[in-house]
Amino acid sequence: MNKQLIRNTLLSGLLLSAALATPALADLKEGDKAPDFTAQASLAGKAFNYTFKDALKKGPVVVYFYPSAFTGGCNLQAHTFAENIDKFAAAGATVIGVSLDSIKRLNAFSADPEYCAGKLAVASDPEGRIARSFDLAVADIPAGRKDTRGQDIDHGRVDRVTFVIKPDGKVAATIGGVAPVANVEKALETVNRLALARR
Repeated sequence: MNKQLIRNTLLSGLLLSAALATPALADLKEGDKAPDFTAQASLAGKAFNYTFKDALKKGPVVVYFYPSAFTGGCNLQAHTFAENIDKFAAAGATVIGVSLDSIKRLNAFSADPEYCAGKLAVASDPEGRIARSFDLAVADIPAGRKDTRGQDIDHGRVDRVTFVIKPDGKVAATIGGVAPVANVEKALETVNRLALARR
């Protein structure tokens, strides 16, 4: 193998590694208009039709995307949102989680006392339509991946990105590239700041 070919191969490998290591950040930024959506969602194990436009009429909405129910970071994030749901409500905000999980998986996840604990609604986006409308990339999960219950994960995934949307439908904050608990904390800081600004 000649030196030029070796250099090109190494350079290609480095560029690919850098691209894979860089966290994907959403293109939807502060001040952008959030897309409207409806979805089948679950709260406390019961499916219902969620309408984003109706949620905005009540105040700011935290739309948090996560890779998959019943996986380590997502379990922690859902648990942290559930523990703090009263604080979000006190700031006038509602929270909806969105993943590519089926509604059947989300019915179990939303009712599980360790995770959503019946306090947190989660929406099913099986084709990734909602995620893509928020400019998030949808990726495949490698075959054979299991969740924390030992069951196959049979759907695609999106990165952990949270959007705080003001009642006028504009993005107040985009939170990505942070750990699950920090993601919730930053969302809560944002809704508290919005609540102070309304006073």
